[in-house]
Amino acid sequence: MANIVINESSGAATGGVRDLLRWEGAALFVGMTLFYWISGAPWQVYALFFFAPDLSMLAYLAGPRIGAGVYNLVHATIVPLLLALAGIATAEPLAGSIALVWFAHIGFDRALGYGLKYDAGFRFTHLGRIGKDATAPAAKAENPTTGNQIKAA
Repeated sequence: MANIVINESSGAATGGVRDLLRWEGAALFVGMTLFYWISGAPWQVYALFFFAPDLSMLAYLAGPRIGAGVYNLVHATIVPLLLALAGIATAEPLAGSIALVWFAHIGFDRALGYGLKYDAGFRFTHLGRIGKDATAPAAKAENPTTGNQIKAA
């Protein structure tokens, strides 16, 4: 695993910016869930689709680069936005309902600190490292051939 240090130059949000992004996720979750309730759509659809985007984690079985790409595609707001617009254009209410649930899921994940992923692995996100060792310093990586320490990129 790459020696990745999370700080101001690592690409991960820190401090107040990270907190703001997490609060923004909480607002997205609450707002989209409220809009879903107002829409009168069936709660069975909400329950069925809420964790569906997390199936994208299975792409990590193909490696961290593919896993991060698929996860990020499914956890970026552009795809549910396009789905909502398609639902409006075709007057299909189910598309709008699924889009609201999808937005709520993305907000829920961001509020919990699960951000968009880097190729280094599932634990490395734009909101910082996740997992039980998220606050521990990254392990020193060594080149297996020379034994020299590898510097973070």
